[in-house]
Amino acid sequence: MVEKVKAGYKQTEVGVIPEDWKLISFDDAFDSCSSASYSRSDLTENGDIFYIHYGDIHTKWNYFLDFSKHTVPTIDKLKLKHYSLLKDGDLIIVDASEDYEGICKSVEVTNINKIKAFSGLHTFLFRSKKNTFVDGFKGYISSNKVVRDQYNRLATGLKVYGVSKTNIKRILIPLPPTEKLQKASNVQNKSLYEANKEVYTLLRYGADIKEKVGEHKKTVHFIDWNNRLNNDFYIAQEVTITGIHDKRPDIVLYVNGIAVAVIELKRSTISVAQDIRQNLDNQKEMFIKPFFSTIQLVMAGNDTEGLRYATIETPEKYYLSWKEKSTVKNKLDRALLQLGDKERLLEIIHDFLVFDSGTKKICRHNQYFGVRESQKYLKKRKGGIIWHTQGSGKSLTMIWLAKWIRENIPNSRVLIITDRQELDDQIERFFKGVKEDIYRTKSGKDLIKKLNTTEPWLMCSLVHKFGRKTSTDVDDFLAELRDSMPKDFKAKGDIYVFVDECHRTQSGKLHKAMTTILPKGVFVGFTGTPLLKADKRNSIKTFGKYIHTYKYDEAVNDKVVLDLQYEAREINQRLSSPEKVDQWFEAKTKGLTDVAKRELKKRWGTMQKVLSSQSRLNKIVADILLDMEKNDRLLSGRGNAILVAGSIYEACKYYELFQGHGLKKCSMEKTLIYSKRK
Repeated sequence: MVEKVKAGYKQTEVGVIPEDWKLISFDDAFDSCSSASYSRSDLTENGDIFYIHYGDIHTKWNYFLDFSKHTVPTIDKLKLKHYSLLKDGDLIIVDASEDYEGICKSVEVTNINKIKAFSGLHTFLFRSKKNTFVDGFKGYISSNKVVRDQYNRLATGLKVYGVSKTNIKRILIPLPPTEKLQKASNVQNKSLYEANKEVYTLLRYGADIKEKVGEHKKTVHFIDWNNRLNNDFYIAQEVTITGIHDKRPDIVLYVNGIAVAVIELKRSTISVAQDIRQNLDNQKEMFIKPFFSTIQLVMAGNDTEGLRYATIETPEKYYLSWKEKSTVKNKLDRALLQLGDKERLLEIIHDFLVFDSGTKKICRHNQYFGVRESQKYLKKRKGGIIWHTQGSGKSLTMIWLAKWIRENIPNSRVLIITDRQELDDQIERFFKGVKEDIYRTKSGKDLIKKLNTTEPWLMCSLVHKFGRKTSTDVDDFLAELRDSMPKDFKAKGDIYVFVDECHRTQSGKLHKAMTTILPKGVFVGFTGTPLLKADKRNSIKTFGKYIHTYKYDEAVNDKVVLDLQYEAREINQRLSSPEKVDQWFEAKTKGLTDVAKRELKKRWGTMQKVLSSQSRLNKIVADILLDMEKNDRLLSGRGNAILVAGSIYEACKYYELFQGHGLKKCSMEKTLIYSKRK
């Protein structure tokens, strides 16, 4: 029985394609260029020519090989013979795969500019003839269902599947009309970020329209935010979204007919990561990018791993997990019931999304509950402390809470106080990054002046601008501050004060300056620093009890921050002879490849000299430098390490030695550790 072809499509010898598309063979569309055949063992970290290995196409890159972003291995230029150097727009196809999904996986070369590179083992290199395709389209050719079906029919092999170059040239490629090809390649379209931002503004604030000429504009709201259940909610399964390549998201959530969330689900044996990648692929130009202009939440899940959520264009590693107490045992069901609750879904869309300098962000669970608990306190005009561990997003928590105060408490104003210049800089930069016009006070006098007027509504200031930081007598300093204020001074508006790093100076006498100037102000302290008992008592006494806490171990479990690992090291102090030093080197580098050892040997002369010295500190520095050279997390420059010295003098010597041996990314921090003995 022949399946009926739906309207707008036509049947061809290789499958169904849109009516206005045509077929073109690989041989007519591309010229074949030469590839090399060196294996991975020939590669090096310091070669002169970049080399594309088929394994990297399988595991690292999807659709495009962007030389401005991706890390590519190198090979020695002496091996380069008559092979074709890559150009922008070239298509590289792998000729072998251990599974059908990877057959003829390909990438389009972009941003290569003057970089010298060539494709290697198990790859075919094709170059477009006569500009048949615009740049940005070729990377998606192999993902087209019609093309993939042909690959699978032509593949040969038992354990490893492949398609010969001769057979690839016979493949027929569906080609859209020129105007659609241009649109698909994002020549004239807005970015998804900008399109989504425009739609979000309309959803949140409504659209101003005139029904008749001469009438005043009226604001039409697409969603009833005040009565959230007074909206129409729908769920649709496997909705077909048309595009250059059609896609069918597993579940789409609609509010008043507007698609606001999408969910990809897999059976429990397939990783959630695969769902996330599918979501990311669907947002690309060649698929259904316009569909995502209204989408606010992007989710993926299965029964064993639960649900992960994010917003548009969020990289896989930044997808979040929702944590909340529940009697529901199934991880996926629990998260869906919590995030998919009608009122909460709209609350998150309305109050917990932000467009931050090109990146759309959504709240973590600790930020959501921190703001929610704070709202309860502030409605009663009570302050307190939000203790969220360092790196868990306190700045965004401040932004969402400040916006809520502005929109829900009449005549409200927000003042954010820090006690260090760099924190003041950071707060200003962060709020302006999300288009919140924050005023940064220039001096204590300027702060008093702004507080004595009704504008601006949002300000930031250094705590020491309440007086002179160098004053040794805070009482005299407060008296002087009172004398400098106008007689009729009274801070205007309902003022809410956020105090960043509230465990520090604000817990002392300087806090009196703040409460003297703002006797009716409501103070909320923010910190994430572990406190000594005395500091904890002072903070609670000053600001009130904890509003919400998110502890370090919780953040580590949520993979929000990295765990701090302590490694005790024993350094051999008797490495005086070259033979012993070489023995030590072999022991330390056991397990490394020959290539890695050769790279270390290039710098071995310096280490050998340092290790052979009589200085204990030199030996410790050399041991650390070796770690920096052989451990990927440190070698790549993405990791950090802390060395604790026994004294300030010793720390200075370490710093001097590291600088002298080429480790320039090194700094010193002074920390006093007190111990009480009974």
